Amino acid sequence: MTGLLGVGGGFLIVPTLVSVLRLPMRTAVGTSLVVILINSLVSLTTRLAVGGDSLDYTILAPFATAAVLGAWEGKHLAAKLSGTALQRAFAVLLLAVAAAMLTGVLL
Repeated sequence: MTGLLGVGGGFLIVPTLVSVLRLPMRTAVGTSLVVILINSLVSLTTRLAVGGDSLDYTILAPFATAAVLGAWEGKHLAAKLSGTALQRAFAVLLLAVAAAMLTGVLL
């Protein structure tokens, strides 16, 4: 579904896990990240297996570094926030992304 819509996995997975399966927000976010990791690893493995172009590490390295640092800081921030605060922050983030996407379509 996320591949079809072109949006990040957390955009659909987290709200579904929270509202349909009634998972706590922290568990839903963690589960979403594992699903995204699995999708990414399968895609990378497939690309490399079929002889896709070699990876450009000058592009890959900054993104990988930012992801690791973001995860590290996110872990510390999540330990300080309640599930409700995380849920509200995620809702605000989704609204901001929706507004940015709408603005991009209208302009």
